[in-house]
Amino acid sequence: MAKKQSSAIARVCNHPVVRNTKEAASDATVIAKKLLRSTGKAAWIAGTSFLVLVVPLIVAMDREQQINELESQQANILGTPSPLAG
Repeated sequence: MAKKQSSAIARVCNHPVVRNTKEAASDATVIAKKLLRSTGKAAWIAGTSFLVLVVPLIVAMDREQQINELESQQANILGTPSPLAG
């Protein structure tokens, strides 16, 4: 009985449909790994580009806004019209 069962399993495992399915699954795994690797690389490039290009711009804009607020406060203390009001 055990020999009959193992030969039936062997026939099923060697069936062309099963082999094609295994090959397709293997190909899908390889493609998924390549996609994840390239997505990770793209995320790294986008992240570092953001840090190098956008963060300094945000810092400079924040600094400019603080300077404008300081000038506005000084103008209010001195009683002169704010340069931003005109």
